[in-house]
Amino acid sequence: MLTGTVTEFDEGRGLGTITSDDGRTIPFQCTQIANGTRTIAVGQAVTFGLMAKLGRYEAAAIAPR
Repeated sequence: MLTGTVTEFDEGRGLGTITSDDGRTIPFQCTQIANGTRTIAVGQAVTFGLMAKLGRYEAAAIAPR
C-alpha cells in the first residue's frame, strides 16, 4: 500500500487527487473510498493502492490513516 494526502476533492463530481508521499499526483473517483461514504476531506492522510484504468493509474481502496 502507498501513503499520501488528499489534495483536491470535488464532491459534486466525485473526483479528486492524492499527492503520494513520494510526490506523485494520482487521480481517484469517489467509488474507490474504502468506507463507502463517497466523500473524504481535503488534507486527509490516506493509504491506497493503484489500478490501471484507461491507460493511466488511479488510486484504489483509499482509506484514512
